[in-house]
Amino acid sequence: MITHFSNQSTSPRLRPIAAAIALATLGAVPAQAQAQQDQPAQQAQQADSAKLEQVVVTANKRAQNLQDVPAAISVINDATLQRANVRDIDDLPSLSPALTISYGSQPGNNSINMRGIGTFSLGIGTESDVAVIVDDIPMGMQAGAFKDMTDIFRVEVLKGPQSTLFGKSSIAGALNITTKPIAGTRKASTSFLLTDDKEWRATASVSGPVTDTLRGRVTVSKTGFGGVVDNLYDGSKLNGSRGETIMGKFEWNPTDQFQAVFSPHYNRTNRNCCVNPYTSITPGGYYQNVPQLPASVLNAGVPIGPGNTVVSNDYPAGGKFRDAGAGLRLNWQFGDDSVLAGHNLTSITSFSNYHMDDFQDGDGTSYDILTYLPVNGRPSGLTGGLYSFGTFDVKSITQEVRLTSPDSGRFRYVAGLWYGRNMLNRLLVRAPVSSYVTAYEAQAWNTNYSLFGQGSFAITDKTSLIAGLRLNREDSGYGFTRYTPPPAARVPTEFYTDDHSDNAVTGKVGLEHHVGRDAMAYATFSTGYKGVAYDLTSGFNAAVARKQPVDPEKAKNFELGLKTTLLDNRATLDIALFNTNFRGFQQAAGFTDDDNVFRTTLHSIGGLRTRGLEVDGTLRVSRALLLNGSFAWTQATITEFENGPCHWVLNAAGTGAIVGGNCAPNPKYANSNVQNLAGATLPNAPKIKVNLGGQYDLPLREAGFDLFFTGAYRWQSRTQFALNQDPMTVQGGYGIANIGFGMKDKRDRYKLSFFVNNLFDKTYAIGLGNSVATGTWSARAPNPVAVVSTTSWLPPRDYTRYFGARLDLNF
Repeated sequence: MITHFSNQSTSPRLRPIAAAIALATLGAVPAQAQAQQDQPAQQAQQADSAKLEQVVVTANKRAQNLQDVPAAISVINDATLQRANVRDIDDLPSLSPALTISYGSQPGNNSINMRGIGTFSLGIGTESDVAVIVDDIPMGMQAGAFKDMTDIFRVEVLKGPQSTLFGKSSIAGALNITTKPIAGTRKASTSFLLTDDKEWRATASVSGPVTDTLRGRVTVSKTGFGGVVDNLYDGSKLNGSRGETIMGKFEWNPTDQFQAVFSPHYNRTNRNCCVNPYTSITPGGYYQNVPQLPASVLNAGVPIGPGNTVVSNDYPAGGKFRDAGAGLRLNWQFGDDSVLAGHNLTSITSFSNYHMDDFQDGDGTSYDILTYLPVNGRPSGLTGGLYSFGTFDVKSITQEVRLTSPDSGRFRYVAGLWYGRNMLNRLLVRAPVSSYVTAYEAQAWNTNYSLFGQGSFAITDKTSLIAGLRLNREDSGYGFTRYTPPPAARVPTEFYTDDHSDNAVTGKVGLEHHVGRDAMAYATFSTGYKGVAYDLTSGFNAAVARKQPVDPEKAKNFELGLKTTLLDNRATLDIALFNTNFRGFQQAAGFTDDDNVFRTTLHSIGGLRTRGLEVDGTLRVSRALLLNGSFAWTQATITEFENGPCHWVLNAAGTGAIVGGNCAPNPKYANSNVQNLAGATLPNAPKIKVNLGGQYDLPLREAGFDLFFTGAYRWQSRTQFALNQDPMTVQGGYGIANIGFGMKDKRDRYKLSFFVNNLFDKTYAIGLGNSVATGTWSARAPNPVAVVSTTSWLPPRDYTRYFGARLDLNF
């Protein structure tokens, strides 16, 4: 049954609550059972003394036990990544309730959201709100994260502002990703995955010592998946991707005190997304009301209706990109005879070069519309259809130097200097005729200099004071050139440029208190900052240029947390309460130009707030059974936005469209229709998300292998995908179950896995569109008059059930 058009959740409201209670009950059952067991059973329990492994994170730029870090962090470790067959960053929201992803027409427009907060603006002049960091190196543009996650060892989901240690592009949070370490002995491994819907993956790596002082790891991978959307035009698949990756890590240890690690990488990806098939269209429509272009002909063969995954496009979709770069990490550990005995001085240098060619079918059909599409009342004289193409280029260099104190002592700290420079270029052409056309090239640049530090001081044996500070200076600017669009010769018609300097201070302060040996409570206050933005999109003009730059974003975050280790290190339970307020959020919104024309452009709107409760837990029931779960209740709302965008609804007579919601003409904005969105929910921010998972290992004493069984279930409440609060763009609540089983060699030479994703075949959407009596299709005189509306959806990878198998080999 398809649920993605439901305005109300099709799942009972008690389901997420019941799931959370079930997770808590899992932790209580072993304790109750232990109290009721007789003496022989207690002896058997002692024999099965399996405990949880320590989880190490680097969220504070030093290696620490997760349970000792006073911050809300969810860790997706190597075992979970392998069990869930994680391929790319799109898979992470199913493992961490704090995460969602909003999709645009190509990877450059995608947004990673944390606690409901993401970047709801297009253009290279606006930075992301969630930083993506790989081995201590941040990505210059978030689009670079939408590729295969090859050779990943751990993903730390750092929730809330991280500006003090990770800079201005982490105002909502950060994904701190660590790649796999180099093996101590020579090893090789391969992995193969195949599904019944023709996804395939192949990975190989070699790792180990080369000489007495040099070790290395090299990994290559190749993946392919056509997609979940069928293209009638050429029989191809859309909304999939294929990629090739090679990664290296080479570690040189000439002495006990010095270490150098060089990490080159290269990736090439073709991501043919993100096509939204029609799920409904009112009969009788014409393309731009042209009598020779009826929808019944242009959409012939496309089974438009709920769950449709068929389109007919004659131009590519998505983007082809390549990403190349390297990092160099140098570490010097001061000797015992030094004033800085036990300290580490670390230098991290990086460079990267990202290039993407993006493209999109401008009319969403494979029909020859240009033969009939009039231009200035006359035939265009062209054939074919509308299309767009462009490029993204991002060049980044970074340099960080930091000093890290020893882990012992009452005062522990990290302090450093940071330098980063990003050069971004965007070319976009929409062609060849009508009001659709545009051609521009934009450049954006920013250079950042920072001084940062964070430490903790033990006031008593149980209580510590936390404090951190970052001083940041940013020099930024832009250039924007508009050209005559094709088929005319490319000639500059407009040029704008400007630059800006900005200073900012962010910080963190808090207390942590150890309640006994196995529990720690903390309270922190932190601030976040993201620099000025530039509205470098196709709507840029002289009036927009006069209002650049857009003011920076600022955030204040309060957090209370409790981290516990239970049942003699068989279980952990982490709880966090948070409240974050954002001011000056950079958002595309309504704007009245100097010529009194109402436009949509980038604004610094009043305010947002995200607050809620997060719970993460792990339970080692026995050596054979491991369970984990997480729960998030998030209320992400707008607190101030009086000129918000409107959605459209049919009028009472059903003969046309009128604005819906609380939209009305506002004299403050030239009597344009706007709505006050104070109190509205942010897009793609479900209030409740629950994740449960586990693995059961079944040893076979007489065989050379053991069996294992895996399971995962996630549930989320209803989701609004549109900022304008259109009731037709609401995805009802849904739950997805995955199961797996397999065998593994007792000597870890092989592992064969089988899995079923979306076991109960629940259909859902990760994006919805609605157009009411407006847009591409219409029916007006001289055609028979009709009100034409359309709806569309973006189906996810697992919108329907699929099967797969995976083979892992170690040599």
